[in-house]
Amino acid sequence: MYHPNSKNISARRLELNTDPAIVPSISSKQLKDLNIFWIGFIIYSLGSALVATDRLDVKICQGIEIIGLILFFVKLIALVQFKFDNSYLAVMYVIYCAWLLGVIFRKPHDLANYSYLKSFLFNPYEGMLYFTPLILLFPRNLVFYKKLFDTAITMGILYLLYDLIFIKDLLNSDHSNALSQGLVETFSDLSFSSGFIVLTYAYHTKKKQLIALAVTVAALLLAVIRARRGLLLMYSEILLVSYLLFIFHSKLKFLVIYLTIFAAIMGALYLSGVYRPANNKFFGFLVNRGSEDTRATVELYFHDDMKPKDWLIGRGANGQYFCPDVEENQLTNYRHTIETGFEQTILKGGIISLGLFLLIAVPAIFLGIFYSKNILSKVAGIWILMSLINSYPGTINAFTLQYLLVWVSIGICYSKEIRRMPQNEIKNIFLDLQNVR
Repeated sequence: MYHPNSKNISARRLELNTDPAIVPSISSKQLKDLNIFWIGFIIYSLGSALVATDRLDVKICQGIEIIGLILFFVKLIALVQFKFDNSYLAVMYVIYCAWLLGVIFRKPHDLANYSYLKSFLFNPYEGMLYFTPLILLFPRNLVFYKKLFDTAITMGILYLLYDLIFIKDLLNSDHSNALSQGLVETFSDLSFSSGFIVLTYAYHTKKKQLIALAVTVAALLLAVIRARRGLLLMYSEILLVSYLLFIFHSKLKFLVIYLTIFAAIMGALYLSGVYRPANNKFFGFLVNRGSEDTRATVELYFHDDMKPKDWLIGRGANGQYFCPDVEENQLTNYRHTIETGFEQTILKGGIISLGLFLLIAVPAIFLGIFYSKNILSKVAGIWILMSLINSYPGTINAFTLQYLLVWVSIGICYSKEIRRMPQNEIKNIFLDLQNVR
């Protein structure tokens, strides 16, 4: 078994009487499997993001994704353990996964369709998203979470690299440029998980904190420039909540609060008296687009096409709805996606699918935020809550690290052992794990 700094960790375990599965204890094989699993996921994510750039042949991008999927699934099988920390979660999880299987195989002939099969495998918002709940069955210990943090940082660095490579497209002077807007949204699949690092800042080195903050701020600025209002809301939530957590745990609470209020007042006076955002090169597009409703027509078509049965059980993994003349160069009058996450879930699996997920997620939120002793559990609850809030301005359910983190957070929140661990203990253990590779 692999025990980083095992003497110190064993002493802490005896002192706290914590479950050995929670305090780091992992075989070298499991550690290797975890590394390969996350490498596979990163490769898949990079290939998926490259598709949106329109710079490489799609077949090359899909080849990259296939390599990632092979590594991902081989090690997924090796790492899954059918163990639960909570009997309620065990029952609801099995029911939910059984329903998802029904969603996938609702129309078995679809899986024999080559075009749909490609979309199922290579579009993270289609078929692969149904495999994300399996990460709940991974070992729930701090070594696993440390590797997860490393993956989030790695993807954040790759996001910044992608930004530099495609900076001309991202900052295209034509604000309505579809490629530029698409890149901002697609690249966010690489950047958003850095927000989890920002929120759990207490467990990371200064270097990692700065990288995660830089990624989040860069993504926020691009969302402002391209007037991606949903992304702007999501990244703003992360920064606001992380700041509130910092104030709550800071020894200089009153000074920080005073400086915040003072800066906010001065900023408001400056903006109202001197600055005209609508005329600004970077912010003008967002201001001018602020009240524009780009979703009403799509939702009207969606609501009009859905029948009572569709609302209840959905239309399956390949479900579509009639929505003509919404997008330029639209190939058909039917769309597979709707930009509102809740409605996307209903389109595929119905209200039953959404309801089962909420029955798992909502109790996890309360357990994590109100019945825990450490920031890790509280942030896990907050992350789940934000995913529900963000399911209106965006589609959260996807084969992305952001959504994988939702299921990891659910596992954390339902684990009584993790929730009961003191904050300083978790912090010290993560520091001991910094050199684990």
